[in-house]
Amino acid sequence: MNPAFQFDTYALKRQFLALTGKLRLYNSNNNLVLYVEQKFMRLKEDIRVFDSELKTREVLIIKARTIIDFSATYDVIDPAEGIKVGALRRKGVKSLFRDQWEVLDESDRPIGLLFEDSMLSAILRRLIIGALLPQDYDIKLGELKVADFKQRFNFFVYNMDLNFSMDINKKLDRRIGIAAAILLAVLEGKQES
Repeated sequence: MNPAFQFDTYALKRQFLALTGKLRLYNSNNNLVLYVEQKFMRLKEDIRVFDSELKTREVLIIKARTIIDFSATYDVIDPAEGIKVGALRRKGVKSLFRDQWEVLDESDRPIGLLFEDSMLSAILRRLIIGALLPQDYDIKLGELKVADFKQRFNFFVYNMDLNFSMDINKKLDRRIGIAAAILLAVLEGKQES
């Protein structure tokens, strides 16, 4: 596995005024470890993750299975190993008021849940306050919390802190966790457009 997936914390930043989703992930020393670019003008989401802005080596691919689907499933592929490491499936109707995603293993078996912090905060964000109330997500495998994603308030740039430090035994494949955060940032960017 690429060393970029070995960190416990990351800072995700979405590029301001980009035609496509362009994200950068930094480690705790503020070193760029991953560069993300969404393919332009695709009917199906196709997001590529590189080990640098030079885009010479893909380290992760996130692809939607269908064109447009409110309950879309996104495969997470490690191109270096040539394998699907898992998938993320949005829980359509349940995500109207509070984002919820199923975390799936490589055989599409549910292993966990990614969800927005609280129903009240989620409804306030959607109906009243909007971007003034930053989003907060957790990933749980069973009852075990393995990741926490906190958006930082900023009118101009989408910033999110990713924290996997509570996953001491590394039960969650970081590639899946990082793919989840990338999807949240890309889809949030489309909602803001």
